[in-house]
Amino acid sequence: MIDEPSDRPAKATPPEAGAPPPFYGRLLLAAAVLCVPVALILGAFVLGGQLTMTAAVVGGAAILALMAVMLNQHLRRVRTLTRYLGRLRDAGDDSPLPPAPSGGDLLSPGLVDAIAETAREQRARRNDLQDTMAMNAAVLAGLPDPLILVAENRRVLRLNPAAEALLGQDLAGRDLALGLRNPDLLAAVDAVLQGGEQEAVEFSIPGKVERSIAARVLRLPAAAPQQARLMIALYDLTGVKQTERMRADFVANVSHELRTPLSSLIGFIETLRGPALEDQEAQIRFLKIMEEQAHRMSRLVDDLLSLSRIELQEHTPPDSECDVAEILRSVSSTLELEAARYGMRIDLACEPLPPVVGVHDELTQVIQNLLDNALKYGYENTVVRVTARRLSKGGAGERRLGRAGVKISVFNEGEGIEREHIPRLTERFYRIDTGRSRRLGGTGLGLAIVKHIVNRHRGVLEIESRSNEGATFSVYLPSALPAEESLAPSQSQAS
Repeated sequence: MIDEPSDRPAKATPPEAGAPPPFYGRLLLAAAVLCVPVALILGAFVLGGQLTMTAAVVGGAAILALMAVMLNQHLRRVRTLTRYLGRLRDAGDDSPLPPAPSGGDLLSPGLVDAIAETAREQRARRNDLQDTMAMNAAVLAGLPDPLILVAENRRVLRLNPAAEALLGQDLAGRDLALGLRNPDLLAAVDAVLQGGEQEAVEFSIPGKVERSIAARVLRLPAAAPQQARLMIALYDLTGVKQTERMRADFVANVSHELRTPLSSLIGFIETLRGPALEDQEAQIRFLKIMEEQAHRMSRLVDDLLSLSRIELQEHTPPDSECDVAEILRSVSSTLELEAARYGMRIDLACEPLPPVVGVHDELTQVIQNLLDNALKYGYENTVVRVTARRLSKGGAGERRLGRAGVKISVFNEGEGIEREHIPRLTERFYRIDTGRSRRLGGTGLGLAIVKHIVNRHRGVLEIESRSNEGATFSVYLPSALPAEESLAPSQSQAS
């Protein structure tokens, strides 16, 4: 007898239209069909007089009963095997395989073992496929470059997070042209969809900041109609283009900055060797100008060397500590005479500060450049205010810096800076008023040096200004002490 597990439903449901007949109905139907040839033979014997009707009916009934008994065993075994296959199909990937039924030749151990082994192989392949798909999805999501998978008719199947961030929207299930309207890119996509292997194009994405993009369109292996036909790999060249432009501008600016004083020197030398050879008064005047131009070139070379040195070390944060309050007092004292030349005064307000992580000479250069600019571009007979304090816990300054630290601010009363100039003030050689800057001895590199030093110290540079209201340059520097020790005794004031 077959060991048939009980799988009786909790509640009987009526058979649906077109559903197979109940078990016993199928059994009788199958027995009747198999008995048709026997019935025909018995009928022939009855018609030929070789067999009576009674004997034929009894014989037919006996054969039908025997056939039903045989089919009953067979159909029960088939039903048990079908249910076992169903349990194998419904078993979860993490659950053990259901126990195999037993009984009869049809469910011999060899057959059951083969079915169980097939189920195990299918489960293993399914798990491998799921793991591969999960790994591919993770790799696709983790790639820094934007990737887009496209099916027939330019329909987007999938984008990785980098592509969504670049395009600013999720195009999955939509036409590629809704997110990337560049005709060159769309033509390259159409060419690959029509049988091409790969295409490469460059284009721009308009916006507040125009993005320069290089795209490679690659044909994928033949797949089902609803699967990806090609992949678009996008590479953001904006930084590269900007670097190339900045390098070209830098070379042009350096050449221009050096050419002007060199031209003056050459002209004065020729004059001194010629018409002014015997003119002592002209010689004194020209030599003074030549000295100024030579000092200007010297400052420019010094600033260029300083900037190059700082940029080389910018990726390496300092590991030493320094007293920023002492630096502020020292620089303020040094520039007192310079301030007096303009009738100005430096007012330093510095509360007790924790040591900061930094290089003494580099932070001295930051404070000196900021104070020097404040004196040069402030109104005469005004006060340059310098303040330094700890950042309050949980305040805007601490959140911006990302840790405990100090804030140093330099404020002057001057013409101020128009809003559109502020983002570019830290660019090399960027000047709002070129003539005035050169007249005051500026090289156009001071704030660029400040920015790179602050970046190296993992700090923040903040510029606030309005026209005719002066300007405030603030530097946030991380504290060298643990957060608890860096906090001021009273943290009521917001940063």
